[in-house]
Amino acid sequence: MSALARLTVAETKLFFREPMLVFFVLAFPPLLLVVLGAFPALREPSADLGGARAITLYLPIIVTMGLAMFALNSVSQLLATYREKGVLRRMRTTPVKPHVMLGAQLLMSTIMSVATMLVVLAIGRVLYAVGLPRQFFAYLIAYLLTALAMFALGLLVASVAPTGKSAGAIGTLLFFPILFFAGLWVPRAEMNDVLRTISDFTPLGAGVQSLQDATAGHWPQPLQVAVLLGWTIVAGGLAARYFRWE
Repeated sequence: MSALARLTVAETKLFFREPMLVFFVLAFPPLLLVVLGAFPALREPSADLGGARAITLYLPIIVTMGLAMFALNSVSQLLATYREKGVLRRMRTTPVKPHVMLGAQLLMSTIMSVATMLVVLAIGRVLYAVGLPRQFFAYLIAYLLTALAMFALGLLVASVAPTGKSAGAIGTLLFFPILFFAGLWVPRAEMNDVLRTISDFTPLGAGVQSLQDATAGHWPQPLQVAVLLGWTIVAGGLAARYFRWE
């Protein structure tokens, strides 16, 4: 096995030793979908949503919420903790360089988040008859673009946070506004023009719209693609500029 593969396996084992983290990033999104689906009103067509069912609109929101949890609460906090405890500094004395650890974290988080996405889609299909994406390839591209943007933001948090606890605090402060504009509390279809415009330029707002478009059989719109790439480039560039290994 390569160093990256071995570190990914090791980091996965360490990840599953944190039960609270495992619950919130893996189990909470599917559980939230089940809870929301228990409300009959969310399973019925709504005139306010143009005849769509609220549970259908919530599915991509919950998928992106899982990504946000991984990026802002897992990757950022773990990397900041490793730097705080000197793990990254000590790795510089070994053949395995710190950037391999970074790659292992991102690879593990991507695999886990994709697994969570598939579970959420399966629950939506089996329990609530939510249709699978009509443009699956477009859905996958939209998902990966959203993942890139969110992981870049998570790395930026890890780069500026001095400790693991502060990374967790910063991630939490960012988590709820980002989820609001994704439509968790007020679906994007019910937002006023000002809120929807702001949402269009947030990573999860653009990600949710792209996933909804792919579910309906359309490709992501150029605006959403540009927004997601913009967040990836800006946040990723700042993270690369200010990330400290020691």
